Amino acid sequence: MSIRTERVAGEVQQALAHLFQTDFADLSDGLITVTKVRMSPDLRNGRVYVSLLGGSRPAEKTLAAIEAEVPHIRHAITKSVRLKFVPELHFYIDDTAENVARVEEIFRKIREDAPKSAPTDGEGSPADA
Repeated sequence: MSIRTERVAGEVQQALAHLFQTDFADLSDGLITVTKVRMSPDLRNGRVYVSLLGGSRPAEKTLAAIEAEVPHIRHAITKSVRLKFVPELHFYIDDTAENVARVEEIFRKIREDAPKSAPTDGEGSPADA
């Protein structure tokens, strides 16, 4: 990504984060966090990754509510980010936190199942490295 693309993505991310805290706070009964924005090289399309914390509504319903408000969100972005063209926004659920938790759980189980005794012949000890 070019510097301009990254800079515009950062501006759009900040604008969206502010909008989800103020004007569009009713889209979810939990917290919507904009985790990443990726812009196309021509700055006409943006992939917005959101994380949903808390709330009782399923993530799919919250994402559908966000998608339904895309025209209003795009209009609100024009007031805070000056661009020649307002990018088309496509929203996706960012499940990175869930994946990290799943991997950490696997590592925890591996540590619990590993033998407790150290090697007796000295191989694999930190002093040998």
